[in-house]
Amino acid sequence: MARDLPSAQRFYGAVLGWEFRPTHLGDGVLVAFRDGAPVAGIGTLTEGLGLPAVWTPYFAVEDADATAARIRERGATMAVGPLAFGTGRAALAADPAGAVFGFWHGEAVPDWSMGRGSAPAWLELRTRDAFAAAIFYGEVLDWDSRRPGSCTVSYEHDRVVLRHGHDTVAHISGGALEEAPDPAVRPRWHLHFHVPDLETAIDAATGLGGRAASPVRTSTTSRSMVLFDPEGALFTVVAPQGT
Repeated sequence: MARDLPSAQRFYGAVLGWEFRPTHLGDGVLVAFRDGAPVAGIGTLTEGLGLPAVWTPYFAVEDADATAARIRERGATMAVGPLAFGTGRAALAADPAGAVFGFWHGEAVPDWSMGRGSAPAWLELRTRDAFAAAIFYGEVLDWDSRRPGSCTVSYEHDRVVLRHGHDTVAHISGGALEEAPDPAVRPRWHLHFHVPDLETAIDAATGLGGRAASPVRTSTTSRSMVLFDPEGALFTVVAPQGT
């Protein structure tokens, strides 16, 4: 969600190579595409609400009311909805550690995908207790239910890994600090977007009013950096190692 939709289009188009198309959700919502694949949605914040510009993951559910009830039963917070929105119903919630997420019941954009491989984005939850978070989301969103098409959950290399089929769609890591002054280390969902070249993306972001929120991080397969967009929304860009 952004205050200035045209400026957000220019920024993310330049930094991440996205193209934007209108949706059936109304004039205030656009879907971003990368190489023909849907990546993300950007909507306009309502004036006067005082809400921050922020990236929020939305999870598809089969029953919005049942999902909301599960969230309340487990001591978490329903913030907004479920409300009718376009062709479905949407809601915002916060998990017991305070990480904000959304869920959606209704028609989805065709070919939407998350994870590695050809998918342009994946998710990471940084929270206090990765095991407790995995249990909460598993119960609320029906992960690891053994039903056909459900996600599987495993513990690998000190973090919880969520997979859909052979694709890794999310990681859950522990150790986040609830009262930390730096929003990048508080419990929250981080969206990671793939780019072909890290320095090119960073230069484009800083040239259009964004700024770095972390140093460059390096793993055996990739390099990444957390960025603020011009309105203060956090996101991560990830490039293959050596680019």
